[in-house]
Amino acid sequence: MSPSEDTGRPPETLGQRGSLLDAGTRRALEAILFVVEEPVQAHALAQVLEVPTDDVLAALHALHREYADEGRGFVLREVGGGWRLYSDPGAAPYVERFVLAGKSARLSQAALETLAIVAYKQPVTRAQVSDIRGVDADGAVRGLVSRGLVQEVGRDPSPGQPLLYSITPAFLERLGLRDLGELPPLPEHQPPGRLPAEPALGAYKAARRELDTLQRAAPEEPDPAAPDLPDEGPDVA
Repeated sequence: MSPSEDTGRPPETLGQRGSLLDAGTRRALEAILFVVEEPVQAHALAQVLEVPTDDVLAALHALHREYADEGRGFVLREVGGGWRLYSDPGAAPYVERFVLAGKSARLSQAALETLAIVAYKQPVTRAQVSDIRGVDADGAVRGLVSRGLVQEVGRDPSPGQPLLYSITPAFLERLGLRDLGELPPLPEHQPPGRLPAEPALGAYKAARRELDTLQRAAPEEPDPAAPDLPDEGPDVA
């Protein structure tokens, strides 16, 4: 929907209203745009920022022009009624090179642990992965998605309808497996009182070690530009 359709004002008038956002609110708007994973609608941004939707729309259009005029490495786009930052198309060859280098790098222990949880419990939400690991797994899941090893497969019917994730065929190829049936069985590691369908973190850590063994045994092309990725933090066995 265009700004004029949404507000009755022409885009030029909206652009003039962009100055009504104070510097702090404008910084907050940019910060939100940097962290969203899906396009976010102007009215949702307005609710969080506690300012009129017209002012947010004006600021969004002003930022769009500002980024384009300054030749930034990212662009602000309106997609499907929402707004999100994207890498500049002109930098696509370099972004692709960086992403491909990351995909060929060996997975860290934290990434393998997250991958094990997704593989054995799929479909699973990021919150469920975080609960099992005991730490925020958002970054790990995003990294695995960017490397093509985990994919979005729908939404959970629970409140908020969070995204569901599962592994991809590339995951099987990465570990040299033909299908999920070749995954190592999940070790028995159940403290008293836990349901059999809810293995403890220790079981997933054991599965992570199995996946790491498969990863090291699977053939991979050497890539000097893609060293081992660092772990996310201390790994408690």
